[in-house]
Amino acid sequence: MKISDVKTYVVGNPPPHFGGRYWVFLKLITDHGIEGFGEAYSVPFHPSVVAQMIEDVCDRHVIGSDPFKIERLWRIVYSSGYTLRPDMSVMGVLSAIEMACWDIIGKELNKPVYELLGGQVHEKLRSYSYLYPEPDDKTDVYNDPELAAERAAEYVQSGFTAVKFDPAGPYSAFDPRQLSLEALDRSEKFVKNIREAVGNKCDLLFGTHGQMTTAGAIRLAKRLEPYDPLWFEEPVPPENVGEMARVARSTSIPVATGERLSTKYEFARLLEKQAAAILQIALGRVGGILEAKKIAGMAEAYYAQIAPHLYCGPIEAAANIQIDTCSPNFLIQECIQTWGGFHTEILKTPLHWEEGYIIPPTQPGLGVELDEDVAVRHPYTGKKLHLEMSDRPVE
Repeated sequence: MKISDVKTYVVGNPPPHFGGRYWVFLKLITDHGIEGFGEAYSVPFHPSVVAQMIEDVCDRHVIGSDPFKIERLWRIVYSSGYTLRPDMSVMGVLSAIEMACWDIIGKELNKPVYELLGGQVHEKLRSYSYLYPEPDDKTDVYNDPELAAERAAEYVQSGFTAVKFDPAGPYSAFDPRQLSLEALDRSEKFVKNIREAVGNKCDLLFGTHGQMTTAGAIRLAKRLEPYDPLWFEEPVPPENVGEMARVARSTSIPVATGERLSTKYEFARLLEKQAAAILQIALGRVGGILEAKKIAGMAEAYYAQIAPHLYCGPIEAAANIQIDTCSPNFLIQECIQTWGGFHTEILKTPLHWEEGYIIPPTQPGLGVELDEDVAVRHPYTGKKLHLEMSDRPVE
């Protein structure tokens, strides 16, 4: 079997844009007629450029190759242009290609991918979601602790046993910074109110995006500890593992990080430095499914757990589910609410969420199929990137 063709889709995610402004998908087609789908996560270029990058890499290295030979293909693309290091752009492209190859392999063998990577461990997967706004909200759930507590209680009623929120304020190209007293007070009030609203029925996941200095993160953690959050997410920027480790040593709250990291090499440093107890691998950036499985295996040796990050489309979500299902040290999976709306519309068969848990698919490959007609009808026409930081310091 050989890969004979590639097709890319740059899809605009309609309002309210939960999961990002757009998604970049690809389809690989084999000479046997089998099709595999993949998704690239947040490559820092306009998505039309990313689609061209995918097509270029496929033209150079993928067309004519055997989709079963993933290790060989991975090393060739990883080394492309004499890089041989965790480059975010190459890794986003490679992750999407690798994901699609696994989809093809599973379909050829008539098995879900998780059965080819050690087999099913978990019959259902615990899930969490950010607290998202609703159309009739009178205030902003991202900044109003009272509304956030009400929303958290609603999510618990629907079945969630964990919710995430990020009240520390905006993130900037000029971070890290010391949070203001106002931001510290707001963050503490969020955690206090939500804990009071949900009691012990729900874990609290305190999200940040590397806004703080090490000293500032430790200062905030002391305020949050009495409410026993399950994690303190990316408290400092991901580039300095030693400082992340200093935060981890200074608080009883487990540190979670990894959405801006890729490959086994970057995650190995996290584990060696004991900088995080929870690894948030992003399957559309980390290097794909097999690379994520290797990282999960390394994490086992350190008694660390995986909680794959997900702020993107449902193809990456499907890949996450495959890794979660076959990984003994899986903790929890991020959802976009319950994957309704456009996340359902763009798949021929929706992801299965039930009372707080994801039910792994039994269909072969990734277990989902992109509805290409829907994808074509929703092109992305904007100019902004998937996620953007403020271009001014936060005062």
